[in-house]
Order: sequence, then C-alpha cells, then structure tokens
Amino acid sequence: MVVGFNNTAVKLQENVEEAWGNVETSYQRRNDLIGNLVNTVKGAADFEKSTLTAVVEARAKATSMNIDPSKITPAQLAEFNKVQGGLSGALKSLLVTVERYPDLKANQSFLKLQDELASTENQILTARTRFNEGAKVYNTHIKTFPNTIFAGWFGFEDKPYFSAVEGADKPVEVKF
Repeated sequence: MVVGFNNTAVKLQENVEEAWGNVETSYQRRNDLIGNLVNTVKGAADFEKSTLTAVVEARAKATSMNIDPSKITPAQLAEFNKVQGGLSGALKSLLVTVERYPDLKANQSFLKLQDELASTENQILTARTRFNEGAKVYNTHIKTFPNTIFAGWFGFEDKPYFSAVEGADKPVEVKF
C-alpha cells in the first residue's frame, strides 16, 4: 500500500511538473512574440513611447521570474501570476492604442503577429488549465486518507492552483 501510494504520488507529481513546463513554454512563446510585435509597431507608427516602454518593462519582469515546479508555493504562483497579468495588461493597452493607426492595422506582418499572439494567449489558458487539472489530481491523491499520512512521511506537499489576476473580472475599457 505504501509503495503504491509513493509510486502514484511520484507519477502525479511528474505530471504536474510537466504541466508547469508547458505553462512556462507558452509564456516563453508569448515573450518571444512580444519583441517582434514591439519592433513591428515601432517601425510602422509614430507611436506613444510610454505604451511601448510599459510593454518592454513588463516583458522584462515576466522573463526574469523563475519557479522550480517541484517546490512551487502559493506565494510564488501568485507573484508569477501578478507579473504575467501585468504583461497581459500592457499588451492590451498596446493593441488598443494600435487601433488609432490605420496603416499599422493593414500591415500584414503586424496582423500575423497579432493573430499569433491571440493564439498564444489561448495556449497559455490551456496550459494553465491543464496545470490546475494535474494539481487537482495530485492534491486529491496526497490529501485523502490514509494517503495524507504517507504524504507526510515522504514529504509530498500540495501544489497551488492558478487563479485569475486581480481585476480580470472587469472588462477591458477601450477608449479612442
């Protein structure tokens, strides 16, 4: 029984760590696209410098944060989520501001990048959802009796869940 618990917990923990890797891969793809998007916008428009600066700074913060998935804590996940939410907000501002530039909206490179960014945001959502699903299965396994006793013996700790960033319940306000 103890061996079965341990082996199952290890497999489930590996699934959670793989799911976390997929989350990081999705965010990395977004960060890579942002550089191209910013350069395209910079080259195609007489643009508000503050908006571009906000995106670049938010991207730098987002890429500087690393989390070990085997030791992830709720506080670390909340901070990661906050930093990534700041980047999402900066990107939304950039895309809303771009609406004022008809030449840029017609630029094929920009349109392709915008589509890729939208696709990447969907991949991030999927990766986060799968991480939460993996964490739920793992947490349920180590928290149910008698597994909770064995989890304490072997040092298995529950994994936190992704949640929405603060303010995500409010719609994005578009102003022209």
